[in-house]
Amino acid sequence: MAGRLNGKVALITGGAGGCGLAASELFAAEGARVGIVDLPGSKGAEVARRLRDAGYQAIFAAADVSDAQQVKAAVAAVEEAFGHITVLMNHAGILSAMPFLETSEEEWDRIMAVNVKSMFLVTGAVLPGMLAAGGGSIVCTSSISAVVGTPMEVLYCTSKGATHMFARAIAVEFRDRGIRANAICPGFIATAHGLREIDMLRKHGVDVSEQAIAAAQGRLCQPSEVASAALFLASDDASFVNGAHLFADNGYTAL
Repeated sequence: MAGRLNGKVALITGGAGGCGLAASELFAAEGARVGIVDLPGSKGAEVARRLRDAGYQAIFAAADVSDAQQVKAAVAAVEEAFGHITVLMNHAGILSAMPFLETSEEEWDRIMAVNVKSMFLVTGAVLPGMLAAGGGSIVCTSSISAVVGTPMEVLYCTSKGATHMFARAIAVEFRDRGIRANAICPGFIATAHGLREIDMLRKHGVDVSEQAIAAAQGRLCQPSEVASAALFLASDDASFVNGAHLFADNGYTAL
C-alpha cells in the first residue's frame, strides 16, 4: 500500500509536533511533497530537514495560523516549492481547561483564533489552488470533545464542535468541484499536548486516572494511529468519504 499519496502536495498545520508530526512523517513516506506549517519557534525546520535527509520532499513554512498575512505567506511558500496543494490537514490547535465561570474573554478569543479561525484562514488560502488542480482532500482535526461534553472544557468543546461543522459544510459546498472535507476525532492521546490536557483536567478534579481512561477507551491513542486515520481520509482510498467524522477513539463515543 506504499505510495498512497504519490503525486500529491500536502500542507499540515501544526505539523512539527505530536500527531501533526506523525502525519508529516507518514504523508512524506507515502509519497506526498509535504509543507509543514507551524510556529516560528517550533521544530518545523528540523523536521523538514530530517525528512529531506531521508530522501523525502519537505519544507517548513513558519506561521501563526491565526494571522491572515502569515498564513498567506506560508501557503504561497509551499505552493512555490511544490505546486498546488491537494491535501490539507488543518491540525493546529491548543487546549483550554478551566471552570467556565473563571474563563476570560481573552481565553475564549485565543482558543477560537487558533482552533477555528485558523481553519477559515488556511482553507481559504489553499482552496483556490486546490480547485485549480482539479480537487483535493481536506482533513480537519476535531476531537471526541466535539460530541461529548467534558467538564472544564467548554471552550475546547465549543471549538471542536465548530471544527466538525466546518468540515461538513465545506464538503457540501465544494463536493461538486472535486473537494472532499472530513474531520478526524481522536480520544485522549499520548502526546505532550494530550498529556498536558490530562494534567490540567486532573488539577481541576476531573477523573482522568489511568483506570478512568481505560474504562472509556481502553488506553491512550498513539500519534501514529491518528496519522494513519488521517492518511486514509487524505488518500484516494477515501474517494467517496465526504463530510464524515471519523472517530479514532477505540469506542469512547460508542459507549
